[in-house]
Amino acid sequence: MAITYQFNKTSLQGLEKDLKMRQRTLPTLQSKETALRLEVKRAKKELDDLDREVEQRIKDYDQMLALWGEFDTSLIHVDDVRMSIKKIAGVRVPVLEEVLYSTKEFSLFASPKWFADGFEQLKAIADVGIRQEFVRRKVDLLEYARKKTTQKVNLFEKVQIPGYQDAIRKIKRFMEDEENLSKSSQKIVKSKKEAEARKEAQQ
Repeated sequence: MAITYQFNKTSLQGLEKDLKMRQRTLPTLQSKETALRLEVKRAKKELDDLDREVEQRIKDYDQMLALWGEFDTSLIHVDDVRMSIKKIAGVRVPVLEEVLYSTKEFSLFASPKWFADGFEQLKAIADVGIRQEFVRRKVDLLEYARKKTTQKVNLFEKVQIPGYQDAIRKIKRFMEDEENLSKSSQKIVKSKKEAEARKEAQQ
């Protein structure tokens, strides 16, 4: 972004105002970036833990694969997923509140006795899988916000603030040079007038 300016007092005041605004905003942006970095790290750790839990639950499921052949999967169904929105470091992220299931009636006498445990196992697998998707979304949202904030910090720190400072320096130097030239020309005019006055006095 090229900073446009003119070599005058109005332009100088405008640039100084813009510079102060950026200098005031920068620490807030840096704090936000640090907070987002920490939150991304936390969310990634949470996701890694959930990935391991999903793997473990799938292994447990595989060990009972022969039994699962007998299980009627139509007996359990995910009806709804309740969620809320939470702000983390200024970023709105979805939070899983509850997974709602519906189960069909089945005969405890006609079904294997492990069916009741089977329901709980399937719910546990579904819960972890759904929670994993929510945390993955949270990681994506926080990571995106962190990248955007880092870009803004870099823009302020490395481009705009030095750019404004440089423009202000140039305008001040130009105005000082102009003032010095004006003073010099006034001295020359004054000297000439004094010399002319002396000549007239001598005649």
